[in-house]
Amino acid sequence: MFRRRHAVLICTLLWESLTTLSVAQASKKASTAGVASTAERAVSLAQSGHCKEALPLLKQATSHAEKDLKRSAGFAGVRCAMLADQPDAAQDFLRFLNREFPHDPEVLYLSVHTYSDLSSRAAAELATTAPKSDQGRELNAEALETQGKWDEAAKEYRLILQQNPRMPGIHFRLGRLLLSKPNPSSTVAEEARKEMQQELEIDPSNAGAEYVLGALAQQNQQWDEAIQHFSRATKLDAGFGDAFIGLGSCLGSAKRFSEAIAPLEIAVKLEPENPAPHYLLAIAYSRTGRKEDGDKQFAIQRQLTQKGAAGEDNSQTQAKPN
Repeated sequence: MFRRRHAVLICTLLWESLTTLSVAQASKKASTAGVASTAERAVSLAQSGHCKEALPLLKQATSHAEKDLKRSAGFAGVRCAMLADQPDAAQDFLRFLNREFPHDPEVLYLSVHTYSDLSSRAAAELATTAPKSDQGRELNAEALETQGKWDEAAKEYRLILQQNPRMPGIHFRLGRLLLSKPNPSSTVAEEARKEMQQELEIDPSNAGAEYVLGALAQQNQQWDEAIQHFSRATKLDAGFGDAFIGLGSCLGSAKRFSEAIAPLEIAVKLEPENPAPHYLLAIAYSRTGRKEDGDKQFAIQRQLTQKGAAGEDNSQTQAKPN
């Protein structure tokens, strides 16, 4: 009797367990189907232009739907958020897509155009609401620079300085613009040097201004002055590869090869694909008795130079009409 009752109890427990499992599986399938249905409906609403109704559902879909639906929901979310003028939501969807689908060409393409559109919208708003502000004039000057309208851009920068003589960055931009102009006059270098000095009086932490002053001194073979400026630039910005190259180059020109090694070793780490610091470091090694190290750097420099030349040849070949 006991064995029979025991067997019945076991069968009952097994049946209850199987029933519970079946219910749970059915519930999970129903839930998954419901999420998929909601995600598909959200994407459909977005595609048909009903973005107001779609956006909340698309946000849910990026959290709970299957991978392919998540991706579709993310793309639809960016589109709808931009149409609805909700830039924060658009950026949220973009961050989701880039996190979940890294290196995806379509995601990257969408990111480029969306951020470009957001930038254009912000620029238009600034130009409309505060065109005479320092920031409005600076934005206009930058646009004029890209168009090659050097004199108009310089005028905008000078107007900013009239309004706000101590505004950081403007003397630097003006000096850089003077050096960028085609067919510069004989006085341009001196004018640019004065602008950089004024910038450093306002903002002593401007590594770019120190670098330009170093480059101007280097052009005049004023090695000690150039070394001082390049050295300060490297201290202000530890990732400024060109400043380390300039410092190492000038130390080499001043025959201070042992001192040139340290900044040039940093330069090749910061810019490993640039043949120039490898060449300069090879010379510094060779002049300090480290021939084997120098030969290695010469070999790297030759390899990079050949690689660059091959790339240029391929580009020219592809550009030729058939």
